[in-house]
Amino acid sequence: MIDPTHNENAAVVAVLPVLGDYVAKIGMDKPLADYSREQILQLIETVLDGYFAHLRANTPDDVPF
Repeated sequence: MIDPTHNENAAVVAVLPVLGDYVAKIGMDKPLADYSREQILQLIETVLDGYFAHLRANTPDDVPF
């Protein structure tokens, strides 16, 4: 990400709890290299869902795009 905005930085921080929950569910002692393809895809989806949910919730409705 090049020069993230304040809201983008906040979204990165906001996703940490759901990322932590997901990793804890898989097992904190399991190396990332040992995750299955499905677990990696779910990890990506979890992070992106949380990131974009935070951006949507914190973007004014009157943005012209």
